[in-house]
Amino acid sequence: MRKTICGHRVIGVAGFKNAGKTTLVAALVGELSGRGFAVSTIKHAHHSFDIDHEGRDSFRHRQAGAREVAVVARERWAIIHEHAARETPATLEEMLRRMSPCDLVIVEGYKADPHPKIEVRGATPPPRELAGDDPSIVALAVAGGAAAAAPVPVFDRDDHAGLADFIITFMDMREAAA
Repeated sequence: MRKTICGHRVIGVAGFKNAGKTTLVAALVGELSGRGFAVSTIKHAHHSFDIDHEGRDSFRHRQAGAREVAVVARERWAIIHEHAARETPATLEEMLRRMSPCDLVIVEGYKADPHPKIEVRGATPPPRELAGDDPSIVALAVAGGAAAAAPVPVFDRDDHAGLADFIITFMDMREAAA
């Protein structure tokens, strides 16, 4: 299992629908950023999405056939990439190669990839447990904090500070300068 991919420390957050993955990712970003770490994220969506809206100039550029559209403003920039008809979706490595340097990338999705992951379990039992069967699962974040006979460290899903401490240690990150 590789902790570093394309020069980035990478840890994932995996689990089944409605387990609280996105809420946990946002909380971990806040906790680690608050400690001075530069954190980036990658979210793999299983559905189509659009960050562009009809009537906007960038939307018109894409509708006209632009393969990539860069939108640049004072506060942020984005590049919208349209897949060609036979192009496969971007792999995790391809996305990591495009990302700027940072202390940690938290990945939501790409569940089958071999990077280390924290499995998130909600109040409803998952259809199947990943920890134990998947060697890339390195910790559990469980609603209510209980997991019987867990093969990895278990945290309450809301223990953001404890999970951040675990990530810092597991990923061999030094405390950021205040």
